Amino acid sequence: MPKHGKRYQESAKLVDGVKLYDPAEALNIIKSMPVGKFDETVEISIRLGVDPRHADQQIRGAVVLPFGTGRTVKVAVFAKGEKAKEAEEAGAEKVGAEDLIEEIQKGWMDFDVAVATPDMMGAVGKLGKILGPKGLMPNPKTGTVTFDVAKAVKEIKAGKVEYRVDKTGIVHVPIGKVSFEAEKLLRNFRTLMDVIVKAKPASAKGTYIKSVVLSATMSPGVKVSPQSAQSAASAEH
Repeated sequence: MPKHGKRYQESAKLVDGVKLYDPAEALNIIKSMPVGKFDETVEISIRLGVDPRHADQQIRGAVVLPFGTGRTVKVAVFAKGEKAKEAEEAGAEKVGAEDLIEEIQKGWMDFDVAVATPDMMGAVGKLGKILGPKGLMPNPKTGTVTFDVAKAVKEIKAGKVEYRVDKTGIVHVPIGKVSFEAEKLLRNFRTLMDVIVKAKPASAKGTYIKSVVLSATMSPGVKVSPQSAQSAASAEH
C-alpha cells in the first residue's frame, strides 16, 4: 500500500468511505479539505455501463462548462488563408498549415488542443502517430474539425472540455478548481452529467451510470450517489 502524506490523511478523515454523497455535499467536502501548494483541479470520474470495444458504445464528445475549468488552454489551429486569420483573431496561440505540421513533426508540442479546418485533415493525418496517442488529434465529434474556427477557439478558451470513455468504461473530466465557489462547481458538474446521461447509447444494457467519484488533484475521492448525480443533471433544465 502506498503511504500517503499528512495532508492526504487529514483530508481522508473528512470522507466516509462507505457513504454515497449528493453532489453539493461531495463538493463542499472537497472544498473543506486542507489546501495544497497550488490551486488543485476538481475532477469527476464516471464509471459507465458500456462496452467501449463496441463502436456504438464509445462515449465521446465535448461540452462548454458554464464557468470553465480555471486553466489557460493553448490552442493550435491548422488552417490557411482567411480561416487562419479568423483563428488568430479569435485568440489561437499558434496557427499554420504545412509549416505547423512540419514543426510538430520536429517535436514542437506547446499546445493543449488542436483545431483543423476539414480541408487540412488530409495533411494533418500525417500527425496521427504523434497526436493520436496524446488525444490531441482534431476530431469532428468534439467540434475540433470545423470551418468555423473562430467559434471553436472561443469555446475552447471559454471552458470547453472533451469527454471520452476509456477502455475500462470510465470517463474522467476536470470541472474546475478547488478555489471555485461551490455553486459554480455544482453548475459545471450538472452540465457535464447532463451531456453524459443524454449520450447513453441505445445498445447499452443494464445500469448506465454505475458510479461517480469527485476528487481534487491531491485528495482522496468522494463517492457520489449515481441517482443524485443524475437528478442533478436533470435539474439543469
